Formats: sequence, structure tokens, C-alpha cells
Amino acid sequence: MAGWIFVLSLVAAVVVVYRPFGDHMYRVVSGTRHNAVERTVYRVVGVDPQAGQTWGVYARSVLAFSLVSLLFLYLFLRVQDRLWLSLGRPAVTDHIAWNTAVSFVTNTNWQAYSGESTMGHLVQMAGLAVQNFVSAAVGIAVAVALIRGFAARKKTTLGNFWVDLTRITLRILLPVCVLATIVLMVGGVVQNLSGGADVTTLTGATQHITGGPVASQEAIKELGTNGGGFYNANSAHPFENPTTWTNWLQIFLILLIPFSLPRVFGRMVGQNRQGYAIAAVMAVLALGSIALTVAFEVHGAGTVPQAVGAAMEGKETRYGVTNSAVFAAATTLTSTGAVNSFHDSYTALGGMMPMVNMMLGEVAPGGVGSGLYGMLILAVITVFVAGLMVGRTPEYLGKKIGAREMKLASLYFLVTPIVVLAGTAAAFATGSNATALNSGPHGLSEVLYAFTSAANNNGSAFAGITVNTGWWDTALGLAMLLGRFLPLILVLALAGSLAKQRPAPESEGTLPTHQPLFVGMVAGVTVVLVALTFLPALALGPLAEGLS
Repeated sequence: MAGWIFVLSLVAAVVVVYRPFGDHMYRVVSGTRHNAVERTVYRVVGVDPQAGQTWGVYARSVLAFSLVSLLFLYLFLRVQDRLWLSLGRPAVTDHIAWNTAVSFVTNTNWQAYSGESTMGHLVQMAGLAVQNFVSAAVGIAVAVALIRGFAARKKTTLGNFWVDLTRITLRILLPVCVLATIVLMVGGVVQNLSGGADVTTLTGATQHITGGPVASQEAIKELGTNGGGFYNANSAHPFENPTTWTNWLQIFLILLIPFSLPRVFGRMVGQNRQGYAIAAVMAVLALGSIALTVAFEVHGAGTVPQAVGAAMEGKETRYGVTNSAVFAAATTLTSTGAVNSFHDSYTALGGMMPMVNMMLGEVAPGGVGSGLYGMLILAVITVFVAGLMVGRTPEYLGKKIGAREMKLASLYFLVTPIVVLAGTAAAFATGSNATALNSGPHGLSEVLYAFTSAANNNGSAFAGITVNTGWWDTALGLAMLLGRFLPLILVLALAGSLAKQRPAPESEGTLPTHQPLFVGMVAGVTVVLVALTFLPALALGPLAEGLS
């Protein structure tokens, strides 16, 4: 009963905020007035906020901003030992610095190190935390650019990246994080900048904990923008997630932005029902995943769980099986990557579900921004499939889906599977899989999970595998880069192609894209595409382990 209440109250909260928060984000990205702080940023950057950008210029702006961020953060990490508030930490090694810089700039936030023993306060605050905001803002900006492509009529511009980045950061991400930080501190999440406090954790083990800005970083993380956590144990640590209600709040914050973005989509294209349809697809996939994850873990398949009566290995007694499974599903359905339990310790089929969630493309509801544009790509593929069925040129929101649009959508969908499967194969071909704790199907699952998390910019880890080596840091860094920026460029190219079109009037042959039939079709196409792509790999890993 407690598990049912936990899930249903989350659903109710997300439904309640969908409209007001979505409307707020719509006003932010659609408004024409700029406040004093924003105008100052534009002058410093040297951009005209009134100037629109073509998709190519928008894409180059995104890439330029990300490249500068990557170089700055890499340098920041390499000279940490010479900085103020370094806490005596040495400079970060080259391969960890590369992996970490790529990780945070791509909004993956995979951490191949222990946060409290590797990074000083200045790097945590001025380097990593800043990227938690701006990399998330980049994702939302690209989603908004794609929506403008659907809404535009014979236009060549998609807005201004620098305006979108600034407004999303200052008006959406920062205010919500400030409020969430205050609530989390009330709940017992620590907020300090002191060093060297001996504390006793809830497990009774005395540890030497270095204080840090944990409450604010936890707020950033649970907005779907951070993966690792200050203490490395992430939201399983009592300093970051003390109680069951802070656990509930963190899941709510994870879902807040991605589930509200379809409202922005509906408002911008002038049909709120289109936003409801996209949100419904996300909800169907999310609730199905949560139900399966909870069922597999509550059932506790396996000799030891059956013997002891519960699958509690790797889970916090504060949350239990249900709340841990819901957290795992929520963070892998989005691109958050936070954990309050160790996925490697889940039952075979329960551990498969976080992998499947990421393999779906993290579209239910997905990452901040990336979830929405991924779902819209799947909607485009669905209307194309429907068009083939009736022998008609497919249309979506009045825009014809021709050869160019389908090539871009197909390439978008293929990028991540290629990176994941090629990376997994490379690990076994080079013998790098030897760093996995386990052999057999579970060892394959550990390697497959690592590349799935990196390529989908999730940041969670299956654990049980040592990735802090030169090969792993380099390979996973490349997977993060390719998994982030290749799809992003394809999305903007699609937006540019759509924006140039003159909307086609609806006819009797037009597929209604706001009705339950379309919702079911998009959900079905999503599951089928993922099954066709990843089923062989899953069959060799978690399915083989579960059936054995």
C-alpha cells in the first residue's frame, strides 16, 4: 500500500504542475522582453538578441559554446592543485579530466571517481555545477528550436541560441533549484563549505567526510541534470537523501521539467491537444516501465532473494524495494543518472529495466529537452509508417515528412545504438571487459550498461566494473560526445527543413495525431524499434541471466 501511495502521489503531482509550469516555460522561451541581467549577458557575449539564426548558425553556436566549455573545464581540472579551495587535492589526471569534462558538458555527468576525495570546492562549484545548469539549458534550447521548426511558416530562422540559453538558465533552472535547495535543507540535506567533519552515518560506520555544497548540488542533480553526487554514494547517502519524503521530492524534481515540456510544445504549435498526446505517450511508457521494474524487484527472482524473502541487496533500508525501484526507473527514463540503490545488485530482469529505459532513447519523459525532441523524432517516424500503410505522403502538424526529413530522423535513431553496440564490442575485443567484477551474462550486462549510459548521456552506472582506466575514460568520453552532439545536429537540421515548409492543409486522409490511436502507435513504434535493435544484446546479458 505504501508503494501504491508513493507512485500515485507522484503521478498526481506531475499532473498538477503540467499546465502551470509548462505555461511558465512557454512564456520564458516565447517572450520578447529581456531583463537587465539578460541584456548585460548579451553585451558581454556580443550578440544581438533580436537577430534570428538559421539552423546551421544555431548548431554552430551550440557546438562553439560546448567546445569552449569543454576546454575550460578540462583546464580547470588539470590545474586544480593551484586553485583556491582545492582542499589539498592534486591536479586531476589527464584521462579523468577528459572524461569528466566531456561528461558534464554533454549533461551526462558520469563520474569515474569519488567526488569528495578527488574534487575541491571551487572545481565542484564553478566548474561542475555551472555545467549542470548550462548543459541542461542547451538541451531545452534545442528542443525549443525543433518546436519552432514545426510552428514556423516559410521561415529560415529558429530563434537565437544565446537568448534561449540565457533565459532558460536564469528564468527556469536557477529559480527552481533555489526553491528546491531550501526545501531539501529543511529535509535534512546538508549545505556547508566546511572541511573535515567526522560524522557517523546511518550504517553506524564512522567516516571522515569533507563538507560541501551538497543541498544545492542535490537540487541541481534532481532536476535531471546530474549523475554522480558529491559523496559518490549519490542519493543513497543520508547527507543527500535523508528521508522517504526527500526521496519522493527528488523523483518529482526529476520528472518536473521533461513532463512539462510537452505543454510548451502544444502552446507553441497552437494545439494544446498535441502536447497532451506527446505527454500521454511518455506517461504510458513511463508507467509501464515503473510497473515492470517494481514487479521484478518485489518478486525477487533468484535463489538468495527467494530464500530471504526480499531483494534488498544494494538497497537502502530507509526506502525499501518499491521506492528504490521507482527511483531507478525515473532516473533512467530521464537522463538524470542519480541512484538511491545499486542497479548492479538488482535481480537479473530488474536490472535489465534501467538498461531498457535508456535504450528507449530516454524519451519517457527523457532528459531536459532531449526527451522531448527524441519523442518528436519518434512521432515523425510513426507518421511515416502510418503513411506507408495508407499509401499517402505522411504529414505531422501540417508539415510533409519527405525523404530529407526521414533520412534525418532515421540517422538520429541509429546514432545511439551504433555507439552503444560498437563500444561494447570494442571493450570485449580489446579485453577491457576484464575490469568487470563478474563474468558471463552479468559481466556483459555491466559493460553494456556502461556504454548505454554514456551514449544516452544518462550517467548512472551498473557498478561492479572498474572504469577509471585510460581506455575506459577515453572510450566512454567518445561515446558521450557522439551520443550528445550527432543527434543534436540532426535535430536542428530537421528543424531547419521543417521551418522552410508552407503548412499543408488538413484533409480526410490526414492522420489525427492527437487521438489515442496515435498515442498507441507512437508507443508501439518506440518499443518495436528498440526491441529490433537491442534484443540480441539483451538476450546475451540480462535475459540469459534471468532465464538461468
